[in-house]
Amino acid sequence: MNRIITILIMHVVLLGTAFAQKAPIDLLKQNSKFDKIGRVIVKGNTIDIISLNFSRSGVAFRGDYNLDGYNRLEFTVTNKDAKYPLQLIAAIKNSDTTFREPVKGIHNRKYTIQPGERRKIVFDFIPALPHPEVAGDFRLMRNNPYSLLTKSYCYDVDLNSITMVEITSSRGTRKGQRWSLESPQILTGKLKPLPEPMTRGKEDFFPFIDQYGQFKYLDWKNKIHKDTDFKAAIETEHKDLAAHPGAKDWSKYGGYKKGPKLKATGHFRIQKVDGKWWMVDPEGYLFWSNGVVRVTSSSAVTPLQGESLENRRHYFEDMPTEGTPFAQFYRTHDALLKPYYTARGIDSTYDFSSANCYRKYGKNYKQIFAEMAHRRLKSWGLNTIANSSDKDICLMDKTPYIDRFEVVSRPLEGTSGWWPFMDPYDDSFNASLKAQFESRQREVQDPWCLGLFVDNEIKWNGVTYLAEMTLKAPKDQPCKIAMTEWLKKQYTTIEALNTAWNTYYTSWDEMLYDRVGVKAVGKTAEDLRQFNRQIIQKYFTNIREAFDTYAPGVLYMGCRFAGTANQDVIGIASKYCDVISYNSYQYNLSEFHAKDMDKPIMIGEYHFGAMDRGMFHASLIDAGSQEQRGKMMKNYITSALSNPNIIGVHWHQFADQATTGRFDGENFQVGLTDCCDTPYYETISMLRAVGYQIYPLRYHGTEK
Repeated sequence: MNRIITILIMHVVLLGTAFAQKAPIDLLKQNSKFDKIGRVIVKGNTIDIISLNFSRSGVAFRGDYNLDGYNRLEFTVTNKDAKYPLQLIAAIKNSDTTFREPVKGIHNRKYTIQPGERRKIVFDFIPALPHPEVAGDFRLMRNNPYSLLTKSYCYDVDLNSITMVEITSSRGTRKGQRWSLESPQILTGKLKPLPEPMTRGKEDFFPFIDQYGQFKYLDWKNKIHKDTDFKAAIETEHKDLAAHPGAKDWSKYGGYKKGPKLKATGHFRIQKVDGKWWMVDPEGYLFWSNGVVRVTSSSAVTPLQGESLENRRHYFEDMPTEGTPFAQFYRTHDALLKPYYTARGIDSTYDFSSANCYRKYGKNYKQIFAEMAHRRLKSWGLNTIANSSDKDICLMDKTPYIDRFEVVSRPLEGTSGWWPFMDPYDDSFNASLKAQFESRQREVQDPWCLGLFVDNEIKWNGVTYLAEMTLKAPKDQPCKIAMTEWLKKQYTTIEALNTAWNTYYTSWDEMLYDRVGVKAVGKTAEDLRQFNRQIIQKYFTNIREAFDTYAPGVLYMGCRFAGTANQDVIGIASKYCDVISYNSYQYNLSEFHAKDMDKPIMIGEYHFGAMDRGMFHASLIDAGSQEQRGKMMKNYITSALSNPNIIGVHWHQFADQATTGRFDGENFQVGLTDCCDTPYYETISMLRAVGYQIYPLRYHGTEK
């Protein structure tokens, strides 16, 4: 009897010990020291945070955490900003790792906290992957099927050896954004089972994409299940378009018919009216550009294999064989993006979106899609086909459009980005400009053409970057030769340069042959910045002169800065461009200002997305849901209309990217339609609500 009692007591003690070991982990109480990102103030169990310098902010708790027996991280977050949402990331990590695509050793989730919202966050952990070989076979996708199934950007972590718990805002958070979190703690409990598809081995999981380019293992609103669903989708949309024919106050070109009539030149131009910049359409009406990028049936082109890409054909079921009608879509592509595939050695692709348009509209799908595109844009409150769109659709004389081309010439060696920076001192630079304009004489003469962008998201970096790369370039780099000649005029002798720069060149030729470069400090930095400005000046001067020579009167719409650029670049660009253009992925533009520059501004790209319609990645800004996405779009456009410098915004893009990614793995839910050409009606509803009101809002400051 005593032995039984002893055993029972021992069990109780052991159970009590086990329970004690699994007590909640209060991250604040048990981590008096933790990494503070941004301005962080602790008040009891609350952490107040202010973002600094447009970067992420928050806290990172370091330690050795064995989370076996724990199932979630809980905390309460408050967005104290009255205008801007807060994109929050909760993460547990096996090491201090950053990520762009899903990586091992991190589990994280994103949450969008609306202005003024206070919300309890429950970040559920997930079990270990039973078949890691499946995840190991996901290639060239920014997010993959497991990301969607777990609603996590990264999902593969060892709970027994966590070294960091992070709660931060995403990169690019607005400077000065205030938020707080309360009582962050890790709690015990049983882990929720993995979604059923994640329990499958490779033989059962692959293929995971159906014949329409959609994820097989989930269902959602308006998903296509069979070919006859396309007919129903057409009928639904025709009724919707008939009920919403478009704004009644638009001119032939989409200008403001009820506004003042200005000088008509037969082409689009710019003019400041009552303190606000506007475009003026060919008939003289005020015009504000509300557009969408990449109007083409070939939006969902996805790589199959190539030199640098292992075969991915097993991702897809029922792929067509050669000789069948659907085999033609191995060869269709987006004309502007095709070089990006070629440059990456991707030689085999499939165009799911065009294949679906073929199913939907028949053999004449291109013509029907084009006619539908114009009808849709007007109905949706859009008056511009933005850049990178199908040329045949642009040239139908139905909707104004804007074109874009890139200078293709000798690059400045060592520079990077989407493409290297092209050396403006090389003769091939101007030769490329001439060829590009000569191939676009139809657009140059076309009254429907708003203007031309040249290049896209060049990597300008800091105020000495291009000059630093020039010093490291080969001896025959024209930019380096020009720099050497400039320095000779500045210093006359190499000895004088050495004294100023603290260098040891024996001759000017040695500097030409040098590939190491110098540090940008002191007088060296001053000179590098000065020549950096000369490179930038040469770049914009060449393009301005080409416009004046080959396309007089056509608007030079800028180079589409990626978010922003250093003030040297912007200042020089403003002297030569008719319009300054930015691709600005922000929640809204209420704090976007043209610093010391009275120029019209075009927003070349923006978007929002969500992971509630079968896509693996939301977008650069996660809206959380389709309903919220529409509201965020409306808010963005409204904020742009109130800015006196902004003359238009262009959504990126017309249709979703491929579920399995494009040339660089981007697979964002950013379309106004999905890959089956079905509109996202929640977004369209909000787009109409603001699109039909762009002129009353811009001109009168209120809806009518």
